[in-house]
Amino acid sequence: MIACLLCQEFTSQQLELSPQFYSCNNCGSVFRNPTLFLSSELEKERYLLHQNDVEDEGYRNFVSPLTAAVCHSFNPSSIGLDFGAGPAPVAAKILGDRNYHMKYWDPFFHPDTSVLDRKYDFVICCETMEHFYDPLKEFQLMKSVLNKGGKIFCMTNLLPELAAFKDWYYKNDKTHVLFYSEVNLKWIQDAVGFSEMTINGRVIVYSI
Repeated sequence: MIACLLCQEFTSQQLELSPQFYSCNNCGSVFRNPTLFLSSELEKERYLLHQNDVEDEGYRNFVSPLTAAVCHSFNPSSIGLDFGAGPAPVAAKILGDRNYHMKYWDPFFHPDTSVLDRKYDFVICCETMEHFYDPLKEFQLMKSVLNKGGKIFCMTNLLPELAAFKDWYYKNDKTHVLFYSEVNLKWIQDAVGFSEMTINGRVIVYSI
């Protein structure tokens, strides 16, 4: 038996048509078999292949639903943390250009843990949550750095119906280890203690 990456319960079943993955009967997560996770070195190499240039207009448009959600909720001069910023933090750069004060955290590319010792008005987690090896721990950490009234803005591709999972391109990236749906996003809300969770397309917002 394999423990679920999110809830740690031993209630998961291997997907018949995609045997590298398991579906949890407790929290609804679909996750990659942990024995197939990449080493830290290979994981970093994969991230360096991403073509997310901060000046690329196509990618700026791609992350615009997330940046628009932040701008709708917080005024410029608010302080935000890009959690899992990666080598090219496009969303944070856009917000910085709009006079939001952004800090960066990433275990590979921005590893200064001192940024986790202060509080923020909001956290952005852009195309990052699908990479979490210990997602409950990471969401608890993000909540812990929020000021009262703070929000976490996440962006990811949501899980399709399992019948379509076999042909879903998003699962083919070997650094994508856990996928999200309304079911496990609600489980996270309850487990971490967020007051509200909303889903708008690819953007998920948690409030405290």
